[in-house]
Amino acid sequence: MIRAENIFKSFDDAEVLKGITHTFENGKTNLIIGRSGAGKTVLLKILVGLLQPTSGTVWFDDINYSQLDKKQIRAIRMQVGMLFQGSALFDSMSVEENIRFPLDMFTTMTKKEKLDRVNYCLERVSLEGVNNKYPSEVSGGMQKRVGIARAIVLNPKYLFCDEPNSGLDPKTSIVIDELIRSITIENNITTVINTHDMNSVMEIGENIALLYKGELVWTGNKNEVLDSDSDLLQDFIFASPFLQRLRNAALSSNTKV
Repeated sequence: MIRAENIFKSFDDAEVLKGITHTFENGKTNLIIGRSGAGKTVLLKILVGLLQPTSGTVWFDDINYSQLDKKQIRAIRMQVGMLFQGSALFDSMSVEENIRFPLDMFTTMTKKEKLDRVNYCLERVSLEGVNNKYPSEVSGGMQKRVGIARAIVLNPKYLFCDEPNSGLDPKTSIVIDELIRSITIENNITTVINTHDMNSVMEIGENIALLYKGELVWTGNKNEVLDSDSDLLQDFIFASPFLQRLRNAALSSNTKV
Protein backbone atom coordinates (compact mmCIF):
# COMPACT_ATOMS: atom_id res chain seq x y z
CA MET A 1 0.00 0.00 0.00
CA ILE A 2 1.13 3.54 -0.77
CA ARG A 3 -0.66 6.52 0.71
CA ALA A 4 -0.38 10.16 -0.27
CA GLU A 5 -1.51 12.46 2.52
CA ASN A 6 -2.36 16.11 1.80
CA ILE A 7 0.24 16.49 -0.94
CA PHE A 8 0.92 20.03 -2.16
CA LYS A 9 3.51 20.88 -4.80
CA SER A 10 4.43 24.28 -6.17
CA PHE A 11 7.01 25.39 -8.71
CA ASP A 12 7.80 29.06 -8.05
CA ASP A 13 4.35 30.68 -7.89
CA ALA A 14 2.53 27.88 -9.71
CA GLU A 15 0.66 25.42 -7.47
CA VAL A 16 0.58 22.10 -9.35
CA LEU A 17 -0.88 19.79 -6.70
CA LYS A 18 -3.46 20.95 -4.16
CA GLY A 19 -3.89 18.70 -1.15
CA ILE A 20 -3.93 15.24 -2.76
CA THR A 21 -4.89 12.44 -0.38
CA HIS A 22 -5.33 8.96 -1.82
CA THR A 23 -4.49 5.31 -1.06
CA PHE A 24 -2.95 3.09 -3.74
CA GLU A 25 -3.86 -0.48 -2.82
CA ASN A 26 -1.91 -3.75 -2.79
CA GLY A 27 -2.64 -6.26 -5.53
CA LYS A 28 -4.56 -3.74 -7.63
CA THR A 29 -3.89 -1.64 -10.69
CA ASN A 30 -4.14 1.91 -9.34
CA LEU A 31 -4.63 4.44 -12.15
CA ILE A 32 -3.94 8.17 -12.07
CA ILE A 33 -5.87 9.80 -14.91
CA GLY A 34 -6.50 13.33 -16.13
CA ARG A 35 -5.83 15.70 -18.97
CA SER A 36 -2.41 17.12 -19.78
CA GLY A 37 -1.36 19.56 -17.08
CA ALA A 38 -3.60 17.99 -14.43
CA GLY A 39 -0.59 17.05 -12.27
CA LYS A 40 -0.42 13.30 -12.97
CA THR A 41 3.30 13.12 -13.72
CA VAL A 42 4.23 15.39 -10.81
CA LEU A 43 2.24 13.20 -8.41
CA LEU A 44 3.85 10.04 -9.79
CA LYS A 45 7.34 11.55 -9.38
CA ILE A 46 6.54 12.49 -5.79
CA LEU A 47 5.32 8.95 -5.04
CA VAL A 48 8.50 7.49 -6.56
CA GLY A 49 10.67 9.97 -4.68
CA LEU A 50 12.04 11.84 -7.70
CA LEU A 51 10.41 15.05 -6.44
CA GLN A 52 9.82 16.29 -2.91
CA PRO A 53 6.38 17.68 -2.09
CA THR A 54 6.10 21.26 -0.91
CA SER A 55 4.11 19.80 1.98
CA GLY A 56 2.41 16.52 2.82
CA THR A 57 3.67 12.97 3.33
CA VAL A 58 4.00 9.76 1.35
CA TRP A 59 3.71 6.41 3.15
CA PHE A 60 4.98 3.07 1.88
CA ASP A 61 2.91 0.69 4.00
CA ASP A 62 3.67 1.90 7.56
CA ILE A 63 6.87 3.78 6.62
CA ASN A 64 6.88 7.57 6.27
CA TYR A 65 9.00 7.94 3.15
CA SER A 66 9.34 11.68 3.68
CA GLN A 67 11.35 11.17 6.90
CA LEU A 68 13.86 8.55 5.73
CA ASP A 69 17.62 9.04 5.52
CA LYS A 70 19.62 8.12 2.39
CA LYS A 71 20.31 4.55 3.53
CA GLN A 72 16.64 3.92 4.31
CA ILE A 73 15.56 5.49 1.01
CA ARG A 74 17.92 3.16 -0.86
CA ALA A 75 16.35 0.17 0.91
CA ILE A 76 12.86 1.28 -0.19
CA ARG A 77 13.99 1.95 -3.75
CA MET A 78 15.27 -1.62 -4.01
CA GLN A 79 11.62 -2.62 -3.62
CA VAL A 80 10.46 -0.29 -6.41
CA GLY A 81 10.13 -1.13 -10.10
CA MET A 82 9.70 1.59 -12.72
CA LEU A 83 8.38 1.32 -16.27
CA PHE A 84 9.18 4.56 -18.10
CA GLN A 85 7.07 6.11 -20.84
CA GLY A 86 9.69 5.54 -23.55
CA SER A 87 10.91 2.25 -22.01
CA ALA A 88 14.28 4.01 -21.30
CA LEU A 89 16.36 1.03 -22.38
CA PHE A 90 20.10 1.43 -22.84
CA ASP A 91 20.73 1.28 -26.60
CA SER A 92 24.29 0.02 -26.15
CA MET A 93 23.19 -2.89 -23.96
CA SER A 94 21.57 -6.13 -25.04
CA VAL A 95 18.13 -7.09 -23.77
CA GLU A 96 19.77 -9.37 -21.20
CA GLU A 97 22.13 -6.63 -20.02
CA ASN A 98 19.26 -4.13 -19.72
CA ILE A 99 17.23 -6.46 -17.53
CA ARG A 100 20.27 -7.49 -15.48
CA PHE A 101 21.27 -3.88 -14.79
CA PRO A 102 19.28 -3.50 -11.51
CA LEU A 103 20.68 -6.82 -10.30
CA ASP A 104 24.21 -5.57 -10.96
CA MET A 105 23.46 -2.32 -9.15
CA PHE A 106 21.63 -3.57 -6.09
CA THR A 107 22.46 -7.24 -5.43
CA THR A 108 25.39 -9.55 -4.74
CA MET A 109 23.88 -12.42 -6.74
CA THR A 110 26.21 -14.69 -8.68
CA LYS A 111 26.38 -14.48 -12.46
CA LYS A 112 24.32 -17.67 -12.78
CA GLU A 113 21.70 -16.43 -10.32
CA LYS A 114 21.39 -13.20 -12.28
CA LEU A 115 21.02 -15.05 -15.57
CA ASP A 116 18.38 -17.36 -14.08
CA ARG A 117 16.42 -14.34 -12.83
CA VAL A 118 16.73 -12.54 -16.18
CA ASN A 119 15.52 -15.62 -18.05
CA TYR A 120 12.59 -16.02 -15.66
CA CYS A 121 11.54 -12.41 -16.24
CA LEU A 122 11.90 -12.79 -20.01
CA GLU A 123 9.73 -15.89 -19.87
CA ARG A 124 7.18 -14.02 -17.76
CA VAL A 125 6.78 -11.36 -20.45
CA SER A 126 6.83 -13.96 -23.28
CA LEU A 127 10.21 -12.94 -24.68
CA GLU A 128 12.21 -16.14 -24.30
CA GLY A 129 15.40 -16.28 -26.35
CA VAL A 130 15.86 -12.58 -27.15
CA ASN A 131 18.70 -12.15 -24.63
CA ASN A 132 21.32 -11.10 -27.16
CA LYS A 133 19.18 -8.73 -29.23
CA TYR A 134 19.49 -4.98 -28.83
CA PRO A 135 16.58 -2.58 -28.28
CA SER A 136 16.83 -1.34 -31.86
CA GLU A 137 16.31 -4.90 -33.10
CA VAL A 138 12.92 -5.43 -31.44
CA SER A 139 9.53 -3.76 -31.88
CA GLY A 140 8.09 -1.02 -29.69
CA GLY A 141 5.77 -3.48 -27.98
CA MET A 142 8.68 -5.82 -27.28
CA GLN A 143 10.68 -2.92 -25.87
CA LYS A 144 7.83 -2.25 -23.45
CA ARG A 145 7.88 -5.88 -22.37
CA VAL A 146 11.64 -5.70 -21.87
CA GLY A 147 10.99 -2.60 -19.75
CA ILE A 148 8.46 -4.56 -17.68
CA ALA A 149 10.93 -7.43 -17.26
CA ARG A 150 13.54 -4.99 -15.99
CA ALA A 151 11.01 -3.34 -13.69
CA ILE A 152 10.15 -6.66 -12.00
CA VAL A 153 13.61 -8.23 -11.95
CA LEU A 154 14.18 -7.22 -8.31
CA ASN A 155 10.79 -8.71 -7.37
CA PRO A 156 9.41 -5.31 -6.30
CA LYS A 157 6.63 -4.61 -3.82
CA TYR A 158 5.78 -1.40 -5.69
CA LEU A 159 5.54 -0.89 -9.45
CA PHE A 160 5.21 2.49 -11.16
CA CYS A 161 4.24 2.82 -14.81
CA ASP A 162 4.36 6.14 -16.67
CA GLU A 163 2.07 6.05 -19.74
CA PRO A 164 2.88 2.37 -20.46
CA ASN A 165 0.86 2.37 -23.71
CA SER A 166 2.33 5.52 -25.17
CA GLY A 167 3.15 5.01 -28.85
CA LEU A 168 1.63 1.53 -29.05
CA ASP A 169 -1.15 0.29 -31.30
CA PRO A 170 -4.45 -0.69 -29.60
CA LYS A 171 -3.84 -4.45 -29.81
CA THR A 172 -0.36 -4.21 -28.29
CA SER A 173 -1.70 -1.84 -25.62
CA ILE A 174 -4.17 -4.50 -24.51
CA VAL A 175 -1.33 -7.03 -24.22
CA ILE A 176 0.72 -4.63 -22.07
CA ASP A 177 -2.29 -3.81 -19.86
CA GLU A 178 -3.07 -7.46 -19.25
CA LEU A 179 0.57 -8.24 -18.53
CA ILE A 180 0.81 -5.47 -15.94
CA ARG A 181 -2.50 -6.53 -14.37
CA SER A 182 -1.56 -10.20 -14.12
CA ILE A 183 1.88 -9.47 -12.65
CA THR A 184 0.24 -7.16 -10.11
CA ILE A 185 -2.23 -9.80 -8.97
CA GLU A 186 0.20 -12.73 -8.94
CA ASN A 187 2.78 -10.90 -6.82
CA ASN A 188 0.40 -8.72 -4.77
CA ILE A 189 2.25 -5.62 -5.97
CA THR A 190 1.10 -2.07 -5.38
CA THR A 191 1.00 -0.87 -8.99
CA VAL A 192 0.52 2.81 -9.83
CA ILE A 193 -0.14 3.72 -13.47
CA ASN A 194 -0.16 7.22 -14.93
CA THR A 195 -2.31 7.07 -18.07
CA HIS A 196 -4.74 8.86 -20.35
CA ASP A 197 -5.63 5.66 -22.23
CA MET A 198 -9.37 5.08 -21.86
CA ASN A 199 -9.01 1.41 -22.81
CA SER A 200 -6.71 0.97 -19.80
CA VAL A 201 -9.23 2.76 -17.59
CA MET A 202 -12.08 0.48 -18.66
CA GLU A 203 -10.08 -2.76 -18.72
CA ILE A 204 -7.76 -2.62 -15.70
CA GLY A 205 -8.92 0.39 -13.67
CA GLU A 206 -9.40 -1.23 -10.27
CA ASN A 207 -8.65 1.93 -8.27
CA ILE A 208 -8.87 5.17 -10.26
CA ALA A 209 -7.96 8.70 -9.20
CA LEU A 210 -8.96 11.58 -11.51
CA LEU A 211 -6.94 14.77 -11.23
CA TYR A 212 -8.16 18.11 -12.53
CA LYS A 213 -6.02 21.24 -12.27
CA GLY A 214 -4.03 19.71 -9.44
CA GLU A 215 -7.00 18.53 -7.40
CA LEU A 216 -8.34 15.04 -6.80
CA VAL A 217 -11.91 15.32 -8.10
CA TRP A 218 -13.09 11.70 -8.39
CA THR A 219 -12.15 8.21 -7.21
CA GLY A 220 -13.69 4.87 -8.08
CA ASN A 221 -13.20 1.80 -10.24
CA LYS A 222 -13.87 0.82 -13.85
CA ASN A 223 -17.37 -0.45 -13.01
CA GLU A 224 -18.35 2.94 -11.62
CA VAL A 225 -16.97 5.11 -14.42
CA LEU A 226 -19.86 5.19 -16.87
CA ASP A 227 -22.52 5.60 -14.18
CA SER A 228 -20.73 8.39 -12.35
CA ASP A 229 -22.47 11.77 -12.11
CA SER A 230 -19.14 13.60 -12.11
CA ASP A 231 -19.17 16.06 -15.00
CA LEU A 232 -15.39 16.31 -14.93
CA LEU A 233 -15.05 12.53 -15.27
CA GLN A 234 -17.59 12.37 -18.09
CA ASP A 235 -15.88 15.24 -19.90
CA PHE A 236 -12.57 13.38 -19.64
CA ILE A 237 -14.00 10.05 -20.79
CA PHE A 238 -15.92 11.44 -23.74
CA ALA A 239 -13.36 14.01 -24.81
CA SER A 240 -13.16 12.76 -28.39
CA PRO A 241 -16.00 13.62 -30.81
CA PHE A 242 -16.27 9.94 -31.80
CA LEU A 243 -16.91 8.81 -28.22
CA GLN A 244 -19.35 11.67 -27.73
CA ARG A 245 -21.35 10.49 -30.75
CA LEU A 246 -21.39 6.94 -29.42
CA ARG A 247 -22.55 8.16 -26.02
CA ASN A 248 -25.27 10.36 -27.52
CA ALA A 249 -26.46 7.47 -29.69
CA ALA A 250 -26.64 5.19 -26.65
CA LEU A 251 -28.52 7.79 -24.63
CA SER A 252 -30.93 8.37 -27.53
CA SER A 253 -31.53 4.64 -27.85
CA ASN A 254 -32.26 4.32 -24.13
CA THR A 255 -34.66 7.25 -24.27
CA LYS A 256 -36.62 5.66 -27.10
CA VAL A 257 -36.92 2.39 -25.19
